[in-house]
Order: sequence, then C-alpha cells, then structure tokens
Amino acid sequence: MKKLLVVCVTAALCGCGTMGMGGDGPKAVAKLEPTKGNTAAGTVTFTQHGDKVEVSAHVTGLKPGSTHGFHVHEKGDCSSGDGMSTGGHFNPFGKPHGPQSGEHHAGDMPSLVADAYGNATANFELSGVSVGSGQGDVVGKGLIVHANPDDFTTQPTGNAGGRIACGVIAKA
Repeated sequence: MKKLLVVCVTAALCGCGTMGMGGDGPKAVAKLEPTKGNTAAGTVTFTQHGDKVEVSAHVTGLKPGSTHGFHVHEKGDCSSGDGMSTGGHFNPFGKPHGPQSGEHHAGDMPSLVADAYGNATANFELSGVSVGSGQGDVVGKGLIVHANPDDFTTQPTGNAGGRIACGVIAKA
C-alpha cells in the first residue's frame, strides 16, 4: 500500500510540474531565400505557446557584425525578386510601428544581429500573433530580413531599408 501511495504521489507531482508549460502548440516555418543580389538565407520557426509565439531564427550570409530589421509582412509572396511583393508590415490591429515592449504592428520583431561570421541566431517571444488561427495568424504571411537596423520609431517601416531575404511562413 505504501509503495502504491508513493507511486501515486510521484505521478501527481510530475504531472503538476509540467502543467502550465503547455507543450508545443501549432508550428510554422519560413525558409528565407536571398533577394536578388544578396546572400542572406535561413530558417525561422514559429511555435505557439499559450498566448505567445516563440520564434527561433538562424540566418546566414549577413554582413559580419551588422544589425537587420526583421518583420512579418502582409503577403506570402516572394515572387518579385526584391521582396516588395510581400507588401507592408503585417498589421491587422492597426497599431503604430514599434518594439515588442510597446504598441507595435503584429509583424514587428526584434532585430537580427550578425556575429563576426555573418550569422545571426535569435530566440524570442512575440505577443499579438498566433500560429494557425485568429486575426493575428502569421501562417501564409511573408517574412523579411532588411538591409539596415530597425529604429522602431519611423512610421510605418522603422527605416530598415531594402529587403535582403524573403520567405513565406507555412504551417509545419
């Protein structure tokens, strides 16, 4: 009887330890390809965790030590060669452009920072978006790496410059 009680208590405690973590929710992936005349490429994964979306990005082919604006755009269309076919920033709620810590477009994300080899790895959480459902759904949208840093104040673009990599966010 004591062994059964210990097993039951242990199982209950282990179950409680994972509650609230939510496990992995819906996922989407974008494969970034360089726009004409550029070399930036990579893979970005979006995973729903409750009301937040975890973003994991790995981008190569950037200028060493550089910083780049990084945004979800309205249209999942990279056919133009320069990334302009993705339209403007994804903004279904009509917010001003800005950082995650304040009011922002749903598509506004932290900038990418390249290391000394031109590689950028980033992991962060987004609010105001979702994977696979709702008005803030990123699936089917464009993903852009810009040539310059985002200043997070210039409306509506953040003055981030040209589009050096483009991808379409697809359900995984």
